[in-house]
Amino acid sequence: MKDKEFVKSKIPHRDPFLLVDGVTYIGDSEIRAYRDLSEDDPIFEGHFPGNPVYPGVLMIEGIAQTAGILLLEPKKTPLFAGIEHARFKEIVQPPCRLEYNVRVIGKKMNIVKIEGVAYVEGKPCARATLLVSSL
Repeated sequence: MKDKEFVKSKIPHRDPFLLVDGVTYIGDSEIRAYRDLSEDDPIFEGHFPGNPVYPGVLMIEGIAQTAGILLLEPKKTPLFAGIEHARFKEIVQPPCRLEYNVRVIGKKMNIVKIEGVAYVEGKPCARATLLVSSL
C-alpha cells in the first residue's frame, strides 16, 4: 500500500486537484488506487449543497491521474489525448472510498490507451477508455 506522499512523488498534481489518496497495487501494466471522500471535501460545497454528489468528470480525472502514477517518467506532465466511451453508472456520495482500477490496453508512439473503472463498494460507478500522453 502506497500513501499520498508516494502519489505526489509520481504525478505533479496537488491539492485541491490531487484526486488520488493512495495506491493499493501497482504492476507493469495495471494499477489500483483510491480516493477517500468525506462530506467536508470542498467540492461538495457547490456540487450540490445539501445533496453532495461527486462529479463524474472528476472520476474520469481520477482515473487519468491513476494512469499517470503508473505511466509517467519523472518530471513529466500527463495530458489527455482523448476520452472514449465514458459512462457513468452510479451516483457517488460521501462518505465512501472511490477505487480506481486502470490497465494499459495499447501503446502507439507516445500515446498510451488505458481502460479505467471507478468503483464504490465493488459497484462500477464510472468507466472510460482514455488516451494519455505526456510533456
